Amino acid sequence: MNPVVHFEMPYDDAVRVSKFYASVFGWKMQPQGQQMGDYVLARTTESDHDGWPKKVGRINGGFFPKKADWPAQVPSLVISVDDIKAHMAKVRAAGGEVLGEPMAIPGVGDYVSFIDPEGNRVSLIQPLPMDKKPMGKKAPARKKRATASKSARRRKPARGSRR
Repeated sequence: MNPVVHFEMPYDDAVRVSKFYASVFGWKMQPQGQQMGDYVLARTTESDHDGWPKKVGRINGGFFPKKADWPAQVPSLVISVDDIKAHMAKVRAAGGEVLGEPMAIPGVGDYVSFIDPEGNRVSLIQPLPMDKKPMGKKAPARKKRATASKSARRRKPARGSRR
């Protein structure tokens, strides 16, 4: 089974949409800038350092700028698949229309939208393998100090103690 992992909605004004959802629902809105197509991430639930929801059954989403030449700019769902090309073929075979070719979203995976036979816009995402996703910098591992036995700790006061 392929799960719904994300939602998307269009916007005319990034600041206005961000203020609205942050103030009404407490969502954490994160503009991604021009390098990411002015996309605005919406964290709707507590998430880990990679942005994945910590609680099962919850999803995050995002907002994209409306564009005159884009079809079907309506709220939609994003479904995770393991092979985007195979699922594009399945969409076509089942009577859907794939909208273009997959685009690579840096650090996320490949993405493409489609129209189902009922006219709904939906999207597919083939996430990058976990080992290919950029991770936040981790602090270097600390070496554990060898600990003295209990009797040795009792005999010798710790540095800086006032015994």
